[in-house]
Amino acid sequence: MVNRVIKAAMLDVEFFRKAESDTTLTQEALMVVIIVSLIGSIGSFIGGIISGDFGSALLGLIVALVTGVVTYYIWAYVTYFVGTQLFNADVDTGELLRVLGYANGPRALSILSFIPCVGWLIVLAGGIWSLVAGFIGVREALDLDTTKTLITVVIGWVIVLIITAVVTAVLGVGAVGLGAAGSLLRGR
Repeated sequence: MVNRVIKAAMLDVEFFRKAESDTTLTQEALMVVIIVSLIGSIGSFIGGIISGDFGSALLGLIVALVTGVVTYYIWAYVTYFVGTQLFNADVDTGELLRVLGYANGPRALSILSFIPCVGWLIVLAGGIWSLVAGFIGVREALDLDTTKTLITVVIGWVIVLIITAVVTAVLGVGAVGLGAAGSLLRGR
């Protein structure tokens, strides 16, 4: 599994070609997403601990883990929809789940999110790297040219960002409510 994640991170086109058609890799691709999301959530947890708020650290751990996995599925299904509806791509969702799962590998850099001043830059670099790997994977899975793939990925990511922002906002409001309730219970 590690070798396949490295190949995906190295933007190995041949790897993505093989991964899209190898149905035995579907579960492993999901495991990559879960592990990478867990690694990123550990970074959020460490950041929360450093800031001295265990409750927020624990919430960050859970939210980062769940968001990483949910976003993976949303991106795969939105990409499937856009590619098949706009460009009549001949693809099944499993192909996209496999290539996008492995493309998530560079997001493991999120474990460094707690580093003051530069942590967010490292997370951004991992996200962009993952997006580029995802672009290559989507191009191979959908068998589209670069322009059509770019359109598909951009539309997909805009939709994913909107959905993620809404979900994060709802969870953030919930977290603020839980924090306020906790403060009241402690008598602050």
